[in-house]
Amino acid sequence: MKVKGVRLVTVMAGVLSLTGCGAMRSYHQEMQTTLTVAQQGRIDEALANVEKNNTGDDKDLLYFLEKGELLRLKGDLPQSVDSWLKADEKIRTWEEESRLTLNKAGEAVGSVLVNDKIRRYDGEDYEKVMLSTMLTLNHMQMGNTSGARTEIKKTHEREALIASLNEKEYDKVEEDAKKNKVTSTFKNLKGYPVETLDDPEVVALKNGYQSAFSHYLAGYVYESLGEKSLAAPGYRKAIELRPNIPVLEQGLKELDSRMNGKSRKGGGTDVLFVVESGFIPGRTSMTIPLPVFAGGQFIFTQIAFPVIRPSNSYLPANLSVNGKPVQLATISNLDAMARRALRDEMPGIIVRSTVRAVAKGFAQKELNDKLGVVGGLAGIAATALTEQADERSWRTLPAYISVARTTLKKGDYTVTVPTPNGPTNVTISVPDSARYLIVPLRLVGQQVVKS
Repeated sequence: MKVKGVRLVTVMAGVLSLTGCGAMRSYHQEMQTTLTVAQQGRIDEALANVEKNNTGDDKDLLYFLEKGELLRLKGDLPQSVDSWLKADEKIRTWEEESRLTLNKAGEAVGSVLVNDKIRRYDGEDYEKVMLSTMLTLNHMQMGNTSGARTEIKKTHEREALIASLNEKEYDKVEEDAKKNKVTSTFKNLKGYPVETLDDPEVVALKNGYQSAFSHYLAGYVYESLGEKSLAAPGYRKAIELRPNIPVLEQGLKELDSRMNGKSRKGGGTDVLFVVESGFIPGRTSMTIPLPVFAGGQFIFTQIAFPVIRPSNSYLPANLSVNGKPVQLATISNLDAMARRALRDEMPGIIVRSTVRAVAKGFAQKELNDKLGVVGGLAGIAATALTEQADERSWRTLPAYISVARTTLKKGDYTVTVPTPNGPTNVTISVPDSARYLIVPLRLVGQQVVKS
């Protein structure tokens, strides 16, 4: 792909002027401050940071995703739902466009010639699914079972659409790779931390968007509504995604006895503890020199690629209820899901980046030939300024989701949750009328937040 040097620099300048500084914002650095103050329990300050970093009238998807989770941490569930429903509207726009075009995302000139940050952010596939899952949790906490049912249905429809689009995307990337004579494997990128994407936990995942927790929660919600025929598939899918996890297998195996009341002799409430740990790791930008053959010589062009380092979030193995240990099982590793999503995206990223490297290599040579050293330096400066990987992702999501299930009678209980600084106590109340109860707990830094 040959692009005139002066023209390419003009395209870069035009894209930057149209998108402003927002195109070059480092989302990773931007969110670090927000996450740090949130870990310290200063949620209002974290919310203020999100507002400060999103001053325009046309708020993007990430604004509503991050704001919704921070409001949930604050305990303001109605406003959290409101923010997440606004995020859902943006994802529905993406769904409608994708069904019409049979394509995951429209290509932008800037995406190929400048970087992927020029593209509208439509969310990672796992983020779209987790949005519906988190809305399900919020609705259940607010007693809105109708809203929860809607979100569960949306989860299934969203997963089906994503699966269909991913298949088409794979074929398109393969075709583009052949057309541009590109080897689209990240293992050929010299200096790239291959081990982050070849992690056994990442490779073992069926895909980067289906969560065992999403389906287990669907099973639990349907069971609580007395709909056994819908509960069973939810539990079954969770087992398929995360085999050999006792709590998941018991969800399906004991479904009949629970719904018949046989497993609850003496009464009691079926309590599902949902423990979310830490924050999902973010994407950072890593620059790798790619050789480009232009005008009879090799020119090395610096191209940026996204990297996700594994999370070091603290992961509790159990909790206790009034001193009695209750085993936790980690059923969704969103850290690994994020890296699996990136692993699956890398062929497309590499194809676009290689095309960009060729264009920039030819442009750099042409500027050198026509304008001499000054022109060449201008081209290098323009390339360096615009060459950044897309770091955007939903950063306030937890790194891990664990569950524990037990039966409790009416009354108040002290739930003890391990944290890096020692155990923390949370009080919960089990009402007499409830047959099923979900208790979400979130470990953020040294804090344990109950929504």
